Amino acid sequence: MSDPRHLNRIAYFAAVVETGSFTAAAERLGITKAVVSQQVARLEEEVGTTLLVRTTRKVRPTEAGMAFHRRCVVILREADDAFAELAESAAAPSGLLRLTAPFDYGVSVVVPAIAAFTAAHPACRADMALSDQSLDLVAGNFDLAIRVGWLADTSLQARQFGSFRQLLVGTPALAARLHRAAAPDAIAALPFVANAALRDPLNWQFTFAASPSSAGERRGVALRAAIALDATFAVREAVRQGAGLSVLPDYCVADDLASGRLVHILPDWSLPSGGIHAVFPAARFRPTKVRAFVDLLTDHERRRRKAAD
Repeated sequence: MSDPRHLNRIAYFAAVVETGSFTAAAERLGITKAVVSQQVARLEEEVGTTLLVRTTRKVRPTEAGMAFHRRCVVILREADDAFAELAESAAAPSGLLRLTAPFDYGVSVVVPAIAAFTAAHPACRADMALSDQSLDLVAGNFDLAIRVGWLADTSLQARQFGSFRQLLVGTPALAARLHRAAAPDAIAALPFVANAALRDPLNWQFTFAASPSSAGERRGVALRAAIALDATFAVREAVRQGAGLSVLPDYCVADDLASGRLVHILPDWSLPSGGIHAVFPAARFRPTKVRAFVDLLTDHERRRRKAAD
């Protein structure tokens, strides 16, 4: 159907089926009844099938008409979405951006990105809920969620835009109690601060990659918590105070490592890395404000990773 008039005829036919009469369809479409009747008749001629049964009281679709209407609904919805997406893409970002993010990554990375975003797009406002729980996108009426780690629900519409490393860190004084060449087993002798917000905060799998001959060697360590705290920033503060070692994401301890306040323990051994994702509610297209913010956040994350490396 290359003739653009076909789309109009499909819309007229769908309106008749949905309203039950040519008069009501014409009122919905804002055109005359004669135009609707003529165009639907032309559609039936083109497809060579009777689509509607006309009586003095009402109009109802034939069996072929019902099947055709189901397809028409999909076609018209796709056309509406295409025009809406085109209009959005041509428009500058505007309106309220509602999002949620974990407290630690939200404060460390997302808040600076929001500040830059609202400065670059004065017509936009932002409202962010910080929570270490995965808040429901639909119930919370969020435009997007930032999720850090490993996505439990693979059916989500998600885009990974970054990654982070998990680092075993502690104060220089605690680090001095470990030999430079120590293996992960040795940390069991030192106090450990557990992050109770994690699924398994006391069992860690280390991989050795300091030399090609030993690359890939793995060691699992089960630790005992001297202190357990349920917020990442609280864990970081306890580690800063010398209460023990802990595993923290690189974005939380970048400044502490740069200043020497904390040190990376067992740097020859690595822990599993995680992903950073933008998660979206189910939709056929995303508003300009959402796309623009995710692009800006991706750029911030890229620069953060480059500085960390």
